[in-house]
Amino acid sequence: MRRGGLKIRILIGLAIVAFAFFKKCANKTHNPYTDRVQNISMTSEEEIAIGLQSAPQIAQQHGGLYPDEKLQKYVDMVGNKLVNATMARESPYRFEFHLLADANTINAFALPGGQVFITYALLSKLENEDQLAGVLGHEIGHVLGRHSAERIAEHDFWKTISAGASVGADAGGLVNGIGQNVLLGNGREDELESDNLGVLFMINAGYNPEEMIGVMKILKEAAGPNRTPEFQSTHPDPDNRIEKIEEAIETYGATAEGQY
Repeated sequence: MRRGGLKIRILIGLAIVAFAFFKKCANKTHNPYTDRVQNISMTSEEEIAIGLQSAPQIAQQHGGLYPDEKLQKYVDMVGNKLVNATMARESPYRFEFHLLADANTINAFALPGGQVFITYALLSKLENEDQLAGVLGHEIGHVLGRHSAERIAEHDFWKTISAGASVGADAGGLVNGIGQNVLLGNGREDELESDNLGVLFMINAGYNPEEMIGVMKILKEAAGPNRTPEFQSTHPDPDNRIEKIEEAIETYGATAEGQY
């Protein structure tokens, strides 16, 4: 009886794993903005909804919005210029740009669907409008790259795999570890892809893409000498990012065919 119960659990576990792989194959989606095939389980409308629902809480965590209408309009101007000059204009996403009051955390990020944030701490470090365009262009790249949606789908996939493995044997922890590594690896690739798109968007909007290298130097200096090694971080090392940015500038700057 005990042996039969184990066999049933194994069969159920295998069925759950098979379902996870079937679902992942069914979720394969071509991204027209990156020409990549991704595992995406939600619509663009759902991405927009998630971003809009999460935006107030995100702002609150960073001290709310920065109380300077002039600076906010400056961020809006640069962000909208990038959107209107690039393929972002033709996307279904609703881009909104938010200047956060956080004066200590040097950061910028994007929620799925088009909600883009930059902290005052980072804005105050930037030296010119082109560098701000580099930061916002990078974040627009995350949205068009559907990176959050891809991570959510991958997380759900590994969560289901883990459940299937746990039914048949006590292997859930191992599978969860594999899933986490996959998510971290995708994070680094996401950053590089967004840098690439950011360079393209800067060129299309008439900004100097060389200034994105300046942004990387600012981030490197802010991190200090004891920053986390690249293999332990979701973000590539700034020096590695600079190398890739230079390659993108050469690619898109060499011809006028980088226009969308």
